[in-house]
Amino acid sequence: MQFVRGASSVKGSSASQTLTAEVDSRSIYVGNVDYACTAEIVRRHFQSCGIVNRVTILMNEFSLPKGCAYVEFLKIDSVPKALLLNESELHGRKIKVCAKRTNIPGMNQYSGRYTWVLRSRRPPPLYPRPGYGSVPRFRRSMRYRPY
Repeated sequence: MQFVRGASSVKGSSASQTLTAEVDSRSIYVGNVDYACTAEIVRRHFQSCGIVNRVTILMNEFSLPKGCAYVEFLKIDSVPKALLLNESELHGRKIKVCAKRTNIPGMNQYSGRYTWVLRSRRPPPLYPRPGYGSVPRFRRSMRYRPY
């Protein structure tokens, strides 16, 4: 049983990345997990697919469950069997089961301070809508807007 608070990315060697990719190929993501579910309940639900090596229930910063879990199997043959349990009922809720994807380093490089630059925003109108005053005869000067 393992509970994880937050995800942190650590840059490592290519050997550790291949090990991570191999572990991720034996793992599945389970979504819409009931907050009262424990790792043992999730383990028993997926026991019919194969031997469960580890169950990780993600937690938020207040140590409350996020409603999703990762299940790692001992053999890669168990993953297609577990995918058949998609939309099955666990603890009174329909769960979503899909294969775990491997995080690619540098994929989230633009999630820092200047994310507003990359988002497609609608530019402010140069002219007011018709019926709201007179139309200016010149273009407005660019003004610094921090937000």
